[in-house]
Amino acid sequence: MIKTRITEMLGIDHPVVQGGMQWVGRAELAAAVSNAGGLGILTALTQPTPEALGKEIARCRDMTDKPFAVNLTILPTIKPVPYEEYAQAIVDSDVKTVETAGRNPEPFLPLFKSAGIKVIHKCTSIRHSLKAERIGCDAVSVDGFECAGHPGEDDVTNLILLPLAAQRLKIPFIASGGLGDGRGLAAALALGADGINMGTRFMVTEEAPIHEKVKRAMVDASELDTALIYRSLNNTARVFKNSIAEQVLQIESQPGATKFEDIQPLVQGAKGKELFEEGDLDRGIWSAGMVVGLINDIPSCAELVQRIVADAEEIINERLAKVVQA
Repeated sequence: MIKTRITEMLGIDHPVVQGGMQWVGRAELAAAVSNAGGLGILTALTQPTPEALGKEIARCRDMTDKPFAVNLTILPTIKPVPYEEYAQAIVDSDVKTVETAGRNPEPFLPLFKSAGIKVIHKCTSIRHSLKAERIGCDAVSVDGFECAGHPGEDDVTNLILLPLAAQRLKIPFIASGGLGDGRGLAAALALGADGINMGTRFMVTEEAPIHEKVKRAMVDASELDTALIYRSLNNTARVFKNSIAEQVLQIESQPGATKFEDIQPLVQGAKGKELFEEGDLDRGIWSAGMVVGLINDIPSCAELVQRIVADAEEIINERLAKVVQA
C-alpha cells in the first residue's frame, strides 16, 4: 500500500481524493470513493440549503463508516449564498475534512480549526499555495492547467507546478488536473505530491449520479474535446466541448469586450444540472478536464481505485526499479 502524508493526515487507505464537483458530489459517489479506500467529497452548494447539506452528510454517513470530506466553494454569485451557514452545517455534522476553493478561505478557518477540521485549499498557482500555507491550511490541492473547471489565468501545467510545490511548500499537497490512472499517480508521487485529486475520472464511474449518455460521451472523447471559455472575462473555465461551448467561444471571439449577459443564458447552472439528469448533451455546459482522453470505461469506484493503486505500485516497484538497475 502507498502511504503518504495525505493518507496519514486523512486516515485513508490510498492517496486518491475525489474532487468536489457541482451537481456530482453527492452521497452515492462520495461514499463509494471512501469505501474504496480514497477520500470521497460531498459538494456543499449542490445542496439547496445548509439544512439539506446536513441531511446529505447524514445520508453519506449511513453509506460509509470511512472518512469523507465536504467541498465549500466560495465565489461571487448573482444570488447571495449563506456561506457561513453552510460552514456551520459542516461543523455541526462533525465532518473532519473540508476542501475549500475559490476565494481566500481565511475567514472560515477559525470556525473549522476550532472544530478540529483539516482544511485542504484548491490552488492554481504556487503563490496561492504559499498563501494558503501561510494562513493555516493543512494541505493544498495544486490544480494544473489540464484540470476541469477553473485553472486560473497562468496556464501552467502540473509538470511545472508540482516540482515547484515540492520545493517551496512545507504542508502536504495533492496533484489535481490530468490525473486518471496509475501512471498519473506514480508520476504525481515522483514529482513530490502526496496524492492525487480526480474529478473528471470519478464522473465516469458507475456510482456517479449523472446520466449514462454524459458518461459515454466522455468515454468516447479525446484529449482535444475540451474548451476554454470565459477567457475574455479573465475567469477561464475548462468544459466539455459541445455546441453550447462552441457558441460561447463564438460570442467571446467577437470584436470588443465580452458582456457576461450575452452568454449567461447559455451557461446557467440549472441547465448543467438538467443536462446531468436528462442526458441532453447540448442542454448546457459541464466541466471536464483534458484527462477525458485517458478514459476508456465506466468502472465502479472500487474497481477504479484498486486499478490505479495497483498500476502505480507496479510502475514504482517494477518498471522504475528496473530502470535504476540498468
